[in-house]
Amino acid sequence: MSPLETSDDRLQQAMKLVLLATLPGLLVLFWLYGWGVLINLIVAAATALIVEMMVARLRRQPLQPTLSDGSALVSATLLAAALPPYCPWWLTMTAVASGLLFGKHLYGGVGKNPFNPAMLGFALVMVMFPQPMTHWPAHGLDLTATFLQIFNVGQAPDAWVQATALDSLRINKSLTMDELFASNSAFGHFGGRGVEWLNLAFLGGGLFLLQRRVIAWHAPVGMLASLFVISLLCWNGSGSDSLGSPLFHLLSGATMLGAFFIITEPVSGARTALARLLFGVGVGLLTYLIRTWGGYPDGVAFAVLLMNLCVPALERFAARHQPQVSP
Repeated sequence: MSPLETSDDRLQQAMKLVLLATLPGLLVLFWLYGWGVLINLIVAAATALIVEMMVARLRRQPLQPTLSDGSALVSATLLAAALPPYCPWWLTMTAVASGLLFGKHLYGGVGKNPFNPAMLGFALVMVMFPQPMTHWPAHGLDLTATFLQIFNVGQAPDAWVQATALDSLRINKSLTMDELFASNSAFGHFGGRGVEWLNLAFLGGGLFLLQRRVIAWHAPVGMLASLFVISLLCWNGSGSDSLGSPLFHLLSGATMLGAFFIITEPVSGARTALARLLFGVGVGLLTYLIRTWGGYPDGVAFAVLLMNLCVPALERFAARHQPQVSP
């Protein structure tokens, strides 16, 4: 039994700490992209609340325990952090509602979901609506322009959006890494412009969760170590065919969000130490493969869902190979 499932009080306390740990990353997101981040959060949280209320009514369950455990709010917050900051309001609602309904309530609610609800919702809207999911802004908009953009009242200029660093690297055929970093505003010092600071912020939040023993170290270390090793082995310098340095992959995309807030979800992830480590290793390897040879610029969501399918096999493998501790 996961420590987050042993009692309602422990679950609520853990969810509060997870939300607190996301604050540094959310503040950096707001600094980078402005009001769209806040509106995304509000729309996602409101959608999660409505979905939880509707499901409780359909199941004839009391509302208070359903709403107070905090798991739906955590899923909504993680989805809002992962979605493009100025995506249409209906896309955010679709991602949150489908993630909670098909990723959690379809299997019976909290503690029974085989897939990570946030990543399932993200993957569904990525497959169904690929165009708005690639509209990452080059900068933020003022509050009025934000409402016009998100609620489809107006249209932002074309120059307002740009390809991310991961996407630019994936489609690059002629420029060296040095030329990419020098000429493309999506690139920062080591990874994506601004996104490197975002990853460091989520790393700080993840270390806080480790220090408070809300999460275990095995899955994050497994993911980050495997992503570092495979990107180092496949790194061929700064030529035009470069796949990116290890530091680039660690500080781009949703790496740290995935390592500390996604794959540590206690229900859909592995539960024993060895299985958690292998789970993280698998997510890191798949993330790199999808980023470099797949059809999507960032592969964290799909990597997590694929490894969710492998959890029973990982647990059986760990049970056979992990030393048994005498009582």
